[in-house]
Amino acid sequence: MAIPQSSRISPFLQYGPTAEADSLAILHLRRDLLIPAVLRSQDDLNEGYDEGKVTNTRFGSFPHSTLIGTPWGSQVRASAVDTGSRGRKGWEGKGKKGQKRKREGQTPEEGIAEKKAKSEDLEREANVGNAEILGQDAGVETKVAVEAASGFVHLLPATPEIWTASLPHRTQVVYTSDYSYILHRIRARPGTVLIEAGAGSGSFTHAAARAVYNGSPSAGVEESATKVLRTDGHGKVYSFEFHEQRAQKLKEELIEHGLDSIVKLTHQDVCQDGFHPGSTKTSSIAANAIFLDLPAPWLALKHLTRSDPSSPLDPTASIYLCTFSPCIEQVQRTITTLRQLGWLEIEMVEIAAKRIEVRRERVGLQEEGLRGVNDSPASVDEALTRLREVERRWRIFHKESAQDGKEAGMEGTPLSCTMQVSKPQRLENIRNALEGRKLYREGRLVHKPEPELKTHTSYLVFAILPRDWTEEDELQAHQQWPAKVELSTQNIGPTSKRQRKREAKAEAWGNKASDIAGESSKPDP
Repeated sequence: MAIPQSSRISPFLQYGPTAEADSLAILHLRRDLLIPAVLRSQDDLNEGYDEGKVTNTRFGSFPHSTLIGTPWGSQVRASAVDTGSRGRKGWEGKGKKGQKRKREGQTPEEGIAEKKAKSEDLEREANVGNAEILGQDAGVETKVAVEAASGFVHLLPATPEIWTASLPHRTQVVYTSDYSYILHRIRARPGTVLIEAGAGSGSFTHAAARAVYNGSPSAGVEESATKVLRTDGHGKVYSFEFHEQRAQKLKEELIEHGLDSIVKLTHQDVCQDGFHPGSTKTSSIAANAIFLDLPAPWLALKHLTRSDPSSPLDPTASIYLCTFSPCIEQVQRTITTLRQLGWLEIEMVEIAAKRIEVRRERVGLQEEGLRGVNDSPASVDEALTRLREVERRWRIFHKESAQDGKEAGMEGTPLSCTMQVSKPQRLENIRNALEGRKLYREGRLVHKPEPELKTHTSYLVFAILPRDWTEEDELQAHQQWPAKVELSTQNIGPTSKRQRKREAKAEAWGNKASDIAGESSKPDP
């Protein structure tokens, strides 16, 4: 479902304080469950809800009328919406399995004709338009949503980080912990022209578009094949995807998200055909940052050289490259090819992010039964005390030791009264003793890494290709930044200690050379 195009800027680049109609929003159900939804003021699909467009989740139903105009980050309660067959188009006369009931005496031909007529009526009704179907022309208003007893979501704006967590996975994606570091290392900033090969699900594409954005090109101006796009001052992302279905789906998403003016997506095999985005000449790209997420990135590196006249690289700047490979064998072949092609400062990085939980840990039997407490003995003495107590209670219960009863002063007392404080009473006493205590200051401070973190384990290879430096460039640099003439040491006072040692050493070597020359000139006796 496409978002109607307008002059508004993409929500991934800038969003207002509240959710607007026809904008992309993210429904946050829990940390690992986010649902993207395009907010509609009208139900274009005519799903039959009286409240208009509704998004159903595991935590309840949420009419879009309760989301539009709500500030971002708000908690929105679910609504009591009829999710059954009532109110839906064409539900009348359905059987238990959704089949049309057959009238008595109806022939098969009559049933087929009636079914065809019903289908034509439904199609004609769908073509009338959503406004007429909902009865808006007749003055019928959309039903006001009624708050349900339970269930809620948080309404979040569309950002590259949130989109990465909620997007439909067509391939393994580049997560935030990876692409944030990659964009920093390849120096992606406003105005950068970036090449991405292996778009996949579009996670890195959205983040790169935000990183290079510094304004969109003028509307209605078509790109010229001879125009160098960097001269317009606007950032650009040239994305390439080998899989046709994935490329088509991502192109539709970029149009829906308003990023098609910044990202130019091409269905192409860059390893074989190079970096030719459609009819645009490769030399007009002038990219200065490259990201390759390919199974064999070394096959695409042959198209990223300065010797090729149709090279997509910017001839006036250094090129920063990153490759994304899951296997160390791929890294080895990539680095070998980079060295052969003249890339410098080659470095491999592996990102292993972990979330650290810092908390206070309280250990001891004196806080048994409390939440967040390790109710095991804190010392040997505490463990022995508890064992003695258990053993004593056991002996009293079995009347095996009358001496213990005498020592405790329990002669003539019924057995039910000789028992010590019960466990429920002991736990209740511990809870009552918590009043006035500052538990956040008690216990030892411990930290523990999170056992599982959603990330893509891969190796990142970074490299830099410096610009070609000719004699003309050297002469121009000398004219712009002339070298300073070194002053003579005779005019700045006595020489330094290091200089004197250097001169003494040179003089000693000179004397030694003279002595050797003199010895060699003497005649043999």
